[in-house]
Amino acid sequence: MPLQFLPELRALDSRKNLVRIPHECDVPLTDRVRQLLDAPEMRRLARISQLGLVALVYPGACHSRLEHSLGVYRNALMYVKQLAADERFAAIVRPEDGETFIAAALLHDLGHWPYCHAIEDMALPGVPTHELFANSFLLEGEIADTLRDDWNVQPRDVTALLSEKPRDTRQRILKSMLSGPIDIDKMDYLVRDSLHAGVPYGRNFDQQRLIGSFCLNEAGDGLAINHKGRTAAEMMVFSRYVMFSEVYWHHAVRAGTAMLQRAFYLLHKELDLDQLFRQPEQAFVQQLLDAAGASMDRGAVHGTNVVCSSKKELDLGIDPSPVREAASGYSTPAGELLSGLFGSTRRLYKRLVEFSHFQERQWYERIARQPYSWLVEASEAFAAAASRQIGRRIAPHEILFDAPPARREVEFHVEVFFPKENVYRTLAEVSPAVHTLATRQFDDYVKRVRIFVHPAIAAELSKVGSIEGLMDETLASVSAA
Repeated sequence: MPLQFLPELRALDSRKNLVRIPHECDVPLTDRVRQLLDAPEMRRLARISQLGLVALVYPGACHSRLEHSLGVYRNALMYVKQLAADERFAAIVRPEDGETFIAAALLHDLGHWPYCHAIEDMALPGVPTHELFANSFLLEGEIADTLRDDWNVQPRDVTALLSEKPRDTRQRILKSMLSGPIDIDKMDYLVRDSLHAGVPYGRNFDQQRLIGSFCLNEAGDGLAINHKGRTAAEMMVFSRYVMFSEVYWHHAVRAGTAMLQRAFYLLHKELDLDQLFRQPEQAFVQQLLDAAGASMDRGAVHGTNVVCSSKKELDLGIDPSPVREAASGYSTPAGELLSGLFGSTRRLYKRLVEFSHFQERQWYERIARQPYSWLVEASEAFAAAASRQIGRRIAPHEILFDAPPARREVEFHVEVFFPKENVYRTLAEVSPAVHTLATRQFDDYVKRVRIFVHPAIAAELSKVGSIEGLMDETLASVSAA
């Protein structure tokens, strides 16, 4: 059976059995696709938001990971349909490989838990990657049975495509379509996130023109474009740059992210992570809140004030001010942070200072890509130094350092085929905009180092005359990573 006759590709053109997702996008459903969508593990994605804390800033950004998964699945069909006409692709990628790829596209986010990327970026011991976590859903249970019985696909082949390094040319081609500069995932989330956030940035590239230009690269082991898709590819690269700058790393989104990360850091050793990560969003948040409350109760039982001043602070002569209780009634640091995010009143931390590759670079380079435990140590040292400066206690959790994680974003290596010359060139060679983003690290320009502070102390700290002095004192006292 040729690739073009796969049931899902035929359904793409039949205009029957469709489900519609924004924006006016028809997604074809075959019986075996419905079987996967109806599994409890996939239904769970309908109750996990795609962008999590971005909705604190862009209220419309409440779309689900299930909606995104449907969009990625449809993109997979469009990619296979286009590439099936490429002789080299059709000679390597068999129909059964196409089925594995289509199933993997639909299931690619199965291992995501709520606020997954924020938690993964912390790289804490015992926290799996979402790709590996997905294996527990894929290798046994209803989804595994559906893959074997209805798709004639081995679950292990899906997990290999999603979470392992490719072993041969066939896998390298499919992997480049799943995870690369112009993959099916980015092709959906840029447009979808932009649409729901109510901004134009992620939609300013021609999807149809780009997909219509797909071919294989010179080596025949990855996705490339012909010269007609060059401008669309340039615009997609730039769209991603602007979405990171204006949406994903918006300063208020990162304030919420820093609050969630610190709360999770304080609680994670008390949590059953395997059980927690299987929960939909509302239950996930409630378990974190319960854990914060449980911490407070245990402190009371043992007669320990879990938010009192440390001996070190008292020895330094810092006045222990009364701890501000969260409106929710939680009085632990984690409870206060979580209440500010998920309580009845939003209380986001305020940005005190910001450093970047071109703005106070000496501090940016000292802080960016440090381990999360180092960021906690630095924030606690800054809180102690600032307490001495203003003459009263600032609690350690009232200062949050937020920085780019160690893992960098994917590079923009895309080959462009010029048929008249029969030559391939990289997109960076023929595009000054892409050349700049490829040679001057993407992360350094869209991901800033920021220090966030509790809103109750933001105004007072902003009047401190020497933030530079506080930074020097802080970094001098923090151990090297």
